[in-house]
Amino acid sequence: PTFTSTSVSCGPLPRTCVACAMPHSRAGSDAARRSRTTDDSTAPNGGIHLVSRNPSALGGPPALLPGRTLLVPTYAPSSVVTSGTVTPTGSPKISLRETPQVNSSNFRDFRVADLGLADDGIMEIRIAAMEMPGLRELVERYGSRKVLKGARIVGCTNVTVHSAVFIETLIALGAEVRWCANNIHSTEDHVAAALAESGVAIYAWRGQTERDFWWCLHQCIRKDEWVPNLIVDNGGHAIHVIHRDAEDLLPGIIGCVEEDITGMHRLYKLNHDHMLKCPAMNTCDTINKSEFDNKYRCREALLEAIKRATSITVGGKEVVVCGFGSRGKGCCQALRGCGARVIVTECDPICALQACMEGFPVQTLDDCVKNGDIFITATGGRRVICRRHMDKMKNGSIVCNIGHYDQEVDVQSLRTPELRWENVKDQVDQIIWPDGRCVFLLGEGRLVDMTCGNGHTPFVRSIAHTSQVLALIELISHPDKYRHQVYKFPRYLDEEVSRLHLSRLNAQLTVLSDEQAEYMGIHTKGPYKSDAYRY
Repeated sequence: PTFTSTSVSCGPLPRTCVACAMPHSRAGSDAARRSRTTDDSTAPNGGIHLVSRNPSALGGPPALLPGRTLLVPTYAPSSVVTSGTVTPTGSPKISLRETPQVNSSNFRDFRVADLGLADDGIMEIRIAAMEMPGLRELVERYGSRKVLKGARIVGCTNVTVHSAVFIETLIALGAEVRWCANNIHSTEDHVAAALAESGVAIYAWRGQTERDFWWCLHQCIRKDEWVPNLIVDNGGHAIHVIHRDAEDLLPGIIGCVEEDITGMHRLYKLNHDHMLKCPAMNTCDTINKSEFDNKYRCREALLEAIKRATSITVGGKEVVVCGFGSRGKGCCQALRGCGARVIVTECDPICALQACMEGFPVQTLDDCVKNGDIFITATGGRRVICRRHMDKMKNGSIVCNIGHYDQEVDVQSLRTPELRWENVKDQVDQIIWPDGRCVFLLGEGRLVDMTCGNGHTPFVRSIAHTSQVLALIELISHPDKYRHQVYKFPRYLDEEVSRLHLSRLNAQLTVLSDEQAEYMGIHTKGPYKSDAYRY
């Protein structure tokens, strides 16, 4: 890479600027973006910016730079930058694992697809931060106290614009972080570039191989003298690798925060087998997570992903939703709103009865597979849609998953000599049977909202990330309170997560009188429901 010198001047900010050392304008083209001079650095009210830190000391205090020369990497015509590789013309692909990178501050502890995308990432992060009120409120409340000072956090989550705001919130609260992606297809490269340019140790790019994935995770777990004492996981990958390959780190781990159902299965199994060597906080089964990150997330994101991938009209189509849990409910609400004819498949009689009471017919997949136009798995199970089902689907059927990673659709059974795969576009494959019939598979069976769409909306992710921040604060503030087992997220913290988001929606809470609270047997400030209450 070569470097173009760009002068940057930072103006006044409403709070400590954690991204002022980077250009905030967005030009219309790559060349314009890399050479444009800008002084537009004033954030919207309440905006959160990227941290500009001393690259020589990971996790050092934020530094507000009044202006500097930014060296934005560009690539000469003799090289082509692709997702996950740097390919000089006429040469074999070179993995990013083998390609040292450096940002404008001579910081080298990262791997991203293209550092030149940082400007685009900055803009989107600023916009997303405005829709993440819970994180903004936490910075306002605890930022000056640095409540996470001393926290060394290794994170393995989706690397998206929302998680970038989360990462920068942790840094603003005093934490040191090292981060990698938990999904080889969900990383937003411009966001990863923005984090790398700001001095975050980030190892993530879209289109990783399985080998890339594990390499990136190992780079984050241990670096020179740096070792983690807290874990933020989404799927149990980091906690699994530390238990398997880095047991010497476990005595120093204060706790782990997990927000994914698969990760929780892994933690509960470790706990059941008496092999869990650190406390773990379950933010997956919180009230807010269940409602917002599952039902409301899928209601917002499903249709966007399907339409981006296929441009199909959903109204009038017969859509089969496998599973009527929290995610399935959100999917069905969105599909019915578009005029689709929705059929539900379920194994749980309670969920099946709920679907019936909502007006959705409940059938088995074998009964409806021949007539369905779109098939969506949202069960959290394995091999929900198998080869025998897809053999019976009609021509042009669409299959996707929004439940559990890549386990719900049996993709491996489709990789046989008699079936021909044709890649229509990124994350859309047409699988052709010998008789000429075809089925469209989205995202290779992985989460369709993450692979084909923008995933979660910022507000929904603010709910989940605020829960994670409060869980981390709880663990580091009371290390002697928690033993080596899995703990539920406290109900009073769950209520606090909701409270932090109400002002964004112009909602005003009613305050109970002492008489009312005494009659109901609760405190005027909560918790307002017992742990047994089901929302």
